[in-house]
Amino acid sequence: METYEKLLEEAYSKIKRAEGGGERFEIPKVEGHFEGKKTILTNFYQIASHLRRGPEQFQKFMLRELAAQGQREGDRLILNIKVPSTKINQKIEEYTSEFVLCRECKKPDTELLREGRVTFIHCLACGAKHPVRSKI
Repeated sequence: METYEKLLEEAYSKIKRAEGGGERFEIPKVEGHFEGKKTILTNFYQIASHLRRGPEQFQKFMLRELAAQGQREGDRLILNIKVPSTKINQKIEEYTSEFVLCRECKKPDTELLREGRVTFIHCLACGAKHPVRSKI
């Protein structure tokens, strides 16, 4: 009978090595431009779909956090103030950590569930369920 170490080495030699940096989920950076006193986010809808959240909820969060008024036009979000992209990217990261990533396994495979007045984040990968701290 072979030793455990030999069997383990044989198993490792048969499997394919993982390529890449190890991170499969990357938060997309915002793209946009200024028009006068307005900020136009051209890839707003792509970011929302990448995070697997509804654009309405994502828009509501962004407008509240940036203390701005704005509206969606097609795939774009138009903010009625000038906001630097670094601040917008920071708010997207805050949104992701609060409403997208699981607190247990840190995976983005989650969904938001509303039970009564409380919103929960339910992880489809590990099954964890946590209440969301802030309201949308």
